[in-house]
Amino acid sequence: MTDQDLQRIAALEAELKSLRAEMQDFSYTVSHDLRASLRHIISYAQLVQEDAGPLLPEETQGFLRTISDSARHMGVLMDGLMELARLGTAELQPAPQALLPLVQDLVSELRLQYPQRQIEWLLSPELPSVLADGGMLRRALLAVLDNAVKFTAHQPNAQISVLSRPAIEADAVNRDSPVSHRVCLIVKDNGAGFNPAMGAKLFHAFARLHTTKQFPGIGMGLALTRKIVERLHGTVHIDGQVDLGCSVTLVLPPADNTLLEN
Repeated sequence: MTDQDLQRIAALEAELKSLRAEMQDFSYTVSHDLRASLRHIISYAQLVQEDAGPLLPEETQGFLRTISDSARHMGVLMDGLMELARLGTAELQPAPQALLPLVQDLVSELRLQYPQRQIEWLLSPELPSVLADGGMLRRALLAVLDNAVKFTAHQPNAQISVLSRPAIEADAVNRDSPVSHRVCLIVKDNGAGFNPAMGAKLFHAFARLHTTKQFPGIGMGLALTRKIVERLHGTVHIDGQVDLGCSVTLVLPPADNTLLEN
């Protein structure tokens, strides 16, 4: 390793340290300053409702309820933004991760979370291992599987399958570099689907193609998944059709990959 390489590594480490410090400042501001303002809005709206509620027209009482509900919803959105920001600076601890037991564990968790749902789960017994940070990989897969459960809610015969296939990717920058072998993990469902022309939008924070009355949530699941997968040196994309379900594909390094770094 040359002196130039060492200098570049030192510069990157310093930059990462600075980013983590900024993230701590951001988290403090959100947790204390912004949340204090939200608590004041909610508290004073409730005080007005308690003290003057019987004297106010029903429409005005509705305004107060809307103020409180909107402030609480803003708190939920802030939680999503903080989680997304933390993912960009969290330290990685890459290690081989067996996908089958992880997916089985997440399915069991979702069955407990949605006991009223009758879903046919089709899990390939040949899911391989990948190289990833275990906590981050779990968070990404849970978001994708939870989305599949959510968007099959109106499907009388809900079906969710998880399978894998190998993939070979060429180096997008240096075409003369050897290709790298990757793992494609695919989650398919037969739920609501979406207009394929809007697919790219789904990976942005708070992106929604359905109303909250149709399907709950704030539209952060796929944004978090993309952030995690990119940090794991992978890619993610989604395909679907309206009322014909969708397919989310995560492309990740195999367990014997040695390139994953912080």
